Amino acid sequence: MRDVPDDTLRILKTRAAKSGQSLQNYVQLLTGEAALLSLEEAAGEARAIAARGNVTADDISEAVRDMREARW
Repeated sequence: MRDVPDDTLRILKTRAAKSGQSLQNYVQLLTGEAALLSLEEAAGEARAIAARGNVTADDISEAVRDMREARW
């Protein structure tokens, strides 16, 4: 890996090894997780959508529940 401080690289390698993955697979996993919305971001988007339309609190709850289930 280029332009990664030695300490950070060492930590990533250790975490990858602890999870039984190669460094490449571990970093790909992190990259995929980084692309997902956090619950806070998802809630903010849901509020913005609700403000623009005729969405109920139940609709928002269902959307957040669906996003949580998609993560697992």
